[in-house]
Parts: sequence; structure tokens; C-alpha cells
Amino acid sequence: MNKLMLGNEAFARGLYEAGCRIVSSYPGTPSTEITEEAAKYDEMYAEWAPNEKVAMETALGASIAGARSFCGMKHVGLNVAADPLYTAGYTGVNAGMVIAVADDQGMHSSQNEQDSRHHAIASKVPMVEPSDSAEVKDFVKLAYDLSEKFDVPFIVRMSTRVAHSQCLVEMADRVDNGLKEYKKDPQKFVMVPAFAKKRHVVVEERTKQLIEYAENCPFNRVEISDTAEFGVITNGAAYQYVKEALGDRASVLKIGMVNPMPVKLIQDFAAKYETVYVIEELEGIIEEHCRSIGVNNVKGKEIFGYIGELHQDVIAEKLLGEKKEYVELDENIPIRPPVMCPGCPHRGLFYCLKKLGVYVSGDIGCYTLGASAPLNAIDTTICMGASISGLHGFNKARGGEYEHKAVAVIGDSTFMHSGMTGLVNIAYNDSNSTVIILDNSITGMTGHQQNPTTGKNLKGDPAYAVDLEALCRSLGIKRVRVTDPYNLAQTEAAIKEELAADEASVIISRRPCALLKYVKHNPPLKVNADKCVGCKMCMQLGCPAISIKDGKAVIDHTQCVGCGICQEQCKVGAIE
Repeated sequence: MNKLMLGNEAFARGLYEAGCRIVSSYPGTPSTEITEEAAKYDEMYAEWAPNEKVAMETALGASIAGARSFCGMKHVGLNVAADPLYTAGYTGVNAGMVIAVADDQGMHSSQNEQDSRHHAIASKVPMVEPSDSAEVKDFVKLAYDLSEKFDVPFIVRMSTRVAHSQCLVEMADRVDNGLKEYKKDPQKFVMVPAFAKKRHVVVEERTKQLIEYAENCPFNRVEISDTAEFGVITNGAAYQYVKEALGDRASVLKIGMVNPMPVKLIQDFAAKYETVYVIEELEGIIEEHCRSIGVNNVKGKEIFGYIGELHQDVIAEKLLGEKKEYVELDENIPIRPPVMCPGCPHRGLFYCLKKLGVYVSGDIGCYTLGASAPLNAIDTTICMGASISGLHGFNKARGGEYEHKAVAVIGDSTFMHSGMTGLVNIAYNDSNSTVIILDNSITGMTGHQQNPTTGKNLKGDPAYAVDLEALCRSLGIKRVRVTDPYNLAQTEAAIKEELAADEASVIISRRPCALLKYVKHNPPLKVNADKCVGCKMCMQLGCPAISIKDGKAVIDHTQCVGCGICQEQCKVGAIE
């Protein structure tokens, strides 16, 4: 039976068919749906971990115990999990272990555009890269077999396009060989220097074996065209663009095993053509490998560059000189930047921060939209958890009055991910810093996943809920208070009081996400045009439900959830 599947859905199917038993991940676009889909198969235990490092360590522990395991994350999540990844390359596995890392070429939902192939190369862990949903499932299943054969975790590199595009996938039955026997083996799994030195020898020998395997493996494929004008070496989503743009005018070497890569296979292919174009997104890793093995008739990054996604039209224009004509509209269509939703609990808090003119050390989440106009309330956003550590550094560097003019903001899920250690640092090193935890009772940005503070697990079953107030106090913060961001006066007063204090403090801005199904909203508000003076004070909130028409404020009743902060903002009582 064939089924139309997203790449991420096919990945979960591959886990199921391969007999995976343990799944532990942290949500991150574009990888999130893999684990959500995996949770639908009762034969696999699936969970959200507090962060990617914990997820990978959990998966490795399950592998050592004898269960095929999986952990998934986006590209920046692999940075968090790099510590166990690099050592897992030394220890190897017992049962097969597969890691999904989803790169985000074009930065559709990410703070950088890094190429995860670098991590695979540096950790000497094999990586394969499928080009469509059917390959995703097949690659995952084969990766488990090879993980056990070569005694190493296998990374499957996804991308936004492959993860979120569809094609037909052939279904197969699940094959579960049960738990492998666990045998105590300190020299393999206890990475003290004496044992690790011996394991490094194993790693280098394994790499040689993997290179030999790559020469004639099902991941790599040569497609010769009798009418080819040149050769192309490509991988991942770029393969799809190449086939559509060039057709039979190019022979193609599709690299599915991107670490380690073959040598003779590439040399033999390149020898057939005067010029070979390497078409890959982001870094020139295949191109550099070609030159390192003496293949110098390649061209790549000087033509296609290092930035963003590729496209069929770009390839056709660069290599064939065929420029596609587009119809241009005379109208100037305004852009629609992402904004916080109507009723978003973060809006009121950010308005108060902007009003008070404080420095805001921001973090990763939907609340990062507080940096956008008209709020413009965030000064920095680096990576998950960096808001708290960054505020500590800022205050230690500037000190004095700046300690009373700066805050950090971080979401409840992000605080559990990597914010706690930053707060410990503030308490331990006597930092006069104010941290605001934006508790919207969910992991919002990636699509409403549960986290350790919500009281539910991945499947929605009741689970232990971390008490944020008690946790902050246990970490050494004496001043901890809760405020409702829908109450602007209360929120502003809380911020002023905590900034004025001469010790560390935490404000928990608590109000559930307006999009949660269980949240009951008030009736929509409306503007009394006779009272409205057109002052545009309500527009300063940046609520998409409010606009100006004929000099008067107008509220779209289809969007308004009756949160009421615009009523607090209106000085003439025009909003009813």
C-alpha cells in the first residue's frame, strides 16, 4: 500500500517499521512532526525531553540497554546535543541509534543557517541525506541496520523542504527483533582517557570502513544521460531542483551518504565530463571534498553562493542561461511580517517594558516577536537560554544604574530547556538582575507541544508539573512574584518594583496562550466612534485586530478575543 506522506511523517513511519522502541526529542521546526507522528504508534515509547542534550543522552542510554532508539532536533539543537554526540562517536552503540537533524536553509524559522554536515564530519559520525519522503523512510530503516553493523549512531539530515513536502511512500510491516542483550563493557562505554584513547583507534578504522562502504552503497546513485552536456554532483533537496531544471541535459551523481563521502565513485564520475557542477545548499562541503581527492574540474560556490535555498529557476539560469519571465504587478503589495496573535499574553508585558525604556535581553520563542514594530522591545536574541546569562554579563559589565534598567525575558519551555543554569549563575555570583519568565503554559513557537511545566506529557496524559515559583526559590532567588500581563498597571508596577530592588528577582508573567483550545475568551470589543479621538494609543500595542479607518480606531471582531489591554490603553473610554 502506498500513502502520501510528509517527509517528517515518513521518518516516523521508518522508525516504526525499523523496530524503534524509544523516542526522545525536543521540538524544533522543521523537525517537530517526526516525534509527534512517532507518538501515534503505541509500539514506540515517545517523549519530549527538556532539551536536545537530554534527548540524545536518553536515546544513547536506550541503545546501550539494547533498544533501537531515536532522537530528533533542528540544526541549532544539535549544537546543544554536541557533547554527547561527539562522545557517542567513540562509544558506539549496542542496538541501532538514529538521530534526526533538520536544517533550515533560508531561515524560515531559525536564528542562523548553519550546515549540520560540519557536526557529522567533526564528530566522525556517519550522516545520510534523503531527497524525498520515500527516501526518508528507506534511509531511516537502512540507517538502523548500518548503525548496528558499524557500531555507531547514524545521523539523518533533513531540510525544511524535504521535511514539509509530500510524495508517495510504500508501507511495510514493522520488524521488531526485541531487546539486544546488554553486556557490561567499561572499555567501550566508560570514556575515561585510558579507554577513550583505544576507542579513538576504533573510530579511525571505522571511518575507513565507512568510506569503502560509501563507494557502492544504496544511498549514492549515478544517473547517466546520453545527451548530457556536463555532470552534476548534488544532494538532498537540491537534487530535486537539479532534475527539474536540467532534465536530460546533465548526468547526475546523487550523494545520499554525505559523511563520509566516497572517493573513487566521485573520481570516476567526474572523469567523464570536462566540467562538473556541484550543486549543494549552504556550505561547499561536497565541492571541498572533490578538490581534496584531486577532482579539480568542479565548479560550485562561485556560481551558486553560500546563502539560502536554491531553486529550479536559479539553476536553469546559471547553467543554461534560461531566465524565467515573471509577471510584475503594478500594485505595491505590502509585506505581512509575523506578529503576536490577538490576545497574546506577551503583548501587555512587552508594552510595559517599552514604556519603561529598559534594556531587554531576549530569548528564542514566539515572544521574540516583541522585537518587531511597533513594540520594538527586545535588544538582543542569541540562542535558547542566553537571555538570562546575557543579562548577567551585561549587568556585571556596566553595573550601577544599568542594573535597574535591564531585564531578561524567557519562556517557560525555554527556561526548562536551558534557562535554569543561567538563573543559578545569577544567584551564585550575586548578580542584581531581574528575570521575567513568560509562562504561557505551552511550548508555543513550534506548535503547542507540552513541556515539564504544563502537567501533561507528549501524549497529553497527566504528568508531574514543575512549580516555577518553588523552582526559582530553590535556585537561590528570594524575590519571586507572579503577574498577569493582561493587567497593564499590575505588570508595570511589578517591573518597577523588581528593578528598584538591590538583589536578584524573578517575575513570572503568567497567562495561557490565547490559541490553546481550553482557554475561554471574552466577547470581542468594539470602538465607539463618537468617543474615539483618533489618538492611536491603541495602535501602539501592535494588535492585528486593531486598525485605523477614516481616522478612527476599528476592531476586527473576527480576530478580537476580548483580552482588554486596549481598553486599559484607551484614555477616553472609546473601547467598549
